[in-house]
Amino acid sequence: MTPFTGELIGTFLLILFGDGVVANVLLKKSKGEGSGWIVITTGWALAVFIGVAAVARISGAHLNPAVSVGLATAGLFPWEKVPMYVLAQMIGAFLGAITVWLAYLPHWRGTEDGELKRAVFCTAPAIRSVPANFLCEAIGTFALLFGVLTMKGAFEKPLSGASIALDLGALGAIPVALLVWAIGLSLGGPTGYAINPARDLGPRIAHALLPIPGKAGNDWRYSWIPVAGPLAGAALAAWLYTALGQF
Repeated sequence: MTPFTGELIGTFLLILFGDGVVANVLLKKSKGEGSGWIVITTGWALAVFIGVAAVARISGAHLNPAVSVGLATAGLFPWEKVPMYVLAQMIGAFLGAITVWLAYLPHWRGTEDGELKRAVFCTAPAIRSVPANFLCEAIGTFALLFGVLTMKGAFEKPLSGASIALDLGALGAIPVALLVWAIGLSLGGPTGYAINPARDLGPRIAHALLPIPGKAGNDWRYSWIPVAGPLAGAALAAWLYTALGQF
């Protein structure tokens, strides 16, 4: 497999299980209906674990344009590969969302609330405020990338005279999954913690194109925030990590 295929498959798995758990909790007559935020955040953490563990040795398992841009900003990834990675991530996210739609096919008609249907695919703020929503997405993604960079160093270099043996891929599947779980639990409430432009935009496009009965609008006016906020947060994390000497 090529890195392009790896990123596509990894992001597909991320969205299949991530959007899938949201569908399970939100859609009417699903056996997981109403099971709540803990289930959603846990499902997304497991989705990250599966996606990263599946393709880390092939592509590094970025699965997120903000991670690709952040690593390139920190000098840890070639800028010329970023467009290819972002394209693969977008395609994978789009296909993952379509597969979730197929898996829950009878439930779309049974769910009356169009905004709940859209929420399966993409994020929306709890309180709509452009500065606050942008800041929350930037902070969440800063925590993601800075955490990934610092934990990655901990597993690769001696720590208090000993290294931590963990071979689950280039970014470490378990630590990253736990980090995303923590972000969801601690910082996810205001915006739904997209922290990934592909995770939000790819499925949002799928929502716009799919024949979902009674669906709400696509909220394009908000859609730039889950793209620009994560990119800004990732760039800031990369700058700080570099300024601190890539400890």
